[in-house]
Amino acid sequence: MVFLITLLSIYYGFVFNYPIIDKIYILSDNQSVFYFLSPLVLTFAFIIIFSILALPYLFKAIQIPLLITSALAFYASIKYNVMFDYSMIENIFETDTGEAFTYINFGSISYFIFLGLLPALIVFKTKITYAKSITREIINRLLLVIVAVVGILFIAFFYYKDYASIGRNNSYLNKMINPAHAYNSYKYLKITYLTKELAYKKIGQDASLENSSNDKPTLMILVVGETARSQNIFYNGYARNTNPHTQDMGIISFQDVSSCGTATAHSLPCMFSNMNRSNYDKNRAITQDNALDVISHAGVDMLWIENDGGDKRVADNFSKIEIAAEDSPELCDAGSCYDEVLLQNLDEKIQKNKGNQLIALHIKGSHGPTYWQRYPESKARFTPACNQSDIEHCSDQEIVNVYDNTLVYTDYIIAQTIKKLTEYSKQYNVALMYISDHGESLGENGLYLHGAPYMIAPEEQTQVPWFMWLGNGYAAAKGIDKQCLLDKANNDTFSHDNLFHTLLGFYGVDSTAKDSQLDIIASCKQSISNIAKTKSVDPEIN
Repeated sequence: MVFLITLLSIYYGFVFNYPIIDKIYILSDNQSVFYFLSPLVLTFAFIIIFSILALPYLFKAIQIPLLITSALAFYASIKYNVMFDYSMIENIFETDTGEAFTYINFGSISYFIFLGLLPALIVFKTKITYAKSITREIINRLLLVIVAVVGILFIAFFYYKDYASIGRNNSYLNKMINPAHAYNSYKYLKITYLTKELAYKKIGQDASLENSSNDKPTLMILVVGETARSQNIFYNGYARNTNPHTQDMGIISFQDVSSCGTATAHSLPCMFSNMNRSNYDKNRAITQDNALDVISHAGVDMLWIENDGGDKRVADNFSKIEIAAEDSPELCDAGSCYDEVLLQNLDEKIQKNKGNQLIALHIKGSHGPTYWQRYPESKARFTPACNQSDIEHCSDQEIVNVYDNTLVYTDYIIAQTIKKLTEYSKQYNVALMYISDHGESLGENGLYLHGAPYMIAPEEQTQVPWFMWLGNGYAAAKGIDKQCLLDKANNDTFSHDNLFHTLLGFYGVDSTAKDSQLDIIASCKQSISNIAKTKSVDPEIN
């Protein structure tokens, strides 16, 4: 047993934790001593942990799945610089099957087989021999632990200050240790399934609709984006035109918007809650009313249409439609559908109700790594594109091309939605809002995809697009000064913290739950009694 514990500890210390060893080496200004000592420190630490966990009849049951999952975590760390903190584990558990399959490729399968499955089979086949007595086994383990402790203390005697300095200034390093995913998985399962859910809390039950100057009901469509980053948005200064379909439609684009998180499982419930990113608590967010619930309290008919693997409990309290791939074979393949599927039968859904409505479309958007599966080939604008899931084997330009194509397709979806809303402008005050849940890394500084811990996440993962489109007469009907709103979009800084309050303000919902300081619309509101003065100078008013 002592030999197996030592062998496994060396494997974890020198192989599975190469990413953190390499990171420490870089942070130490390439001092080779840290490159050689760091795996030893980790090996000694694993000897202590595994000696404690090496219980008869349970050791193999623990080590076999740990080896397999650690191999997959190692692949993600090596190829994409992914860290498996709690947020990443949350995102993994709440990812649908179709999305999970997009990460299967030759590279991930090779790592799984050669670094995970084969070592696991060796452990399974190994006959573990314990000492003849419990006392002797305890002594053997204790001696092994003492050797490991002495090894750590010896290294600490010479280099403690150096390691402490690196650790204090880079606290995220502990999240890089493999298998940290095992602890965070336990933590997620405990919180999700073994912790009593909080009592549900109602918010904004006093919500009411503000008067519209033309007495028309309101029809708004909210497009919730996936993995779109602000840096690649044409409206926000990107050199390429990734918004060719909406460029003449009067889109107002907010230039500086930061997300609540770097993964959907965290960002989606956070952005619709009334909590700020700094005090966000998911357990509270999913057990209280969100912005859409408050709007529904005002008598607005709500509908959520899902094409991205789950609403993360945002739409628990009103009607929801989940797109089934088998119902639209012309737009769906292998369980994944192009976002255009969300527009099918939209007339039927709109005409089902005659009063105030809000329809939310949760799009698949730019979700990687299989970016090329997010848009029809006929909608591709930039070539050559990276048409494979192991994107690390594509050139930087190919990755950017395929990602930009997803943004162009999203722009097409938004344009088609706006055209559809325009058809209803005589009966309704129509408007559209689009906002992404988080951004995406495309290889900058060796990072790919998303889900990095927020404290070290690059702007590519945290800066997101946020659009507003006000239909013919909407600004006047709601008392919104469009020039004021445009000035704010171009000059001010916002975040997902503003969404709860701004969504209410944009729709025209009044409630004590709304904070006017966080409502972007509030300071751009005119009183309805002054709208008549506006009509003479605003040609869009009908």
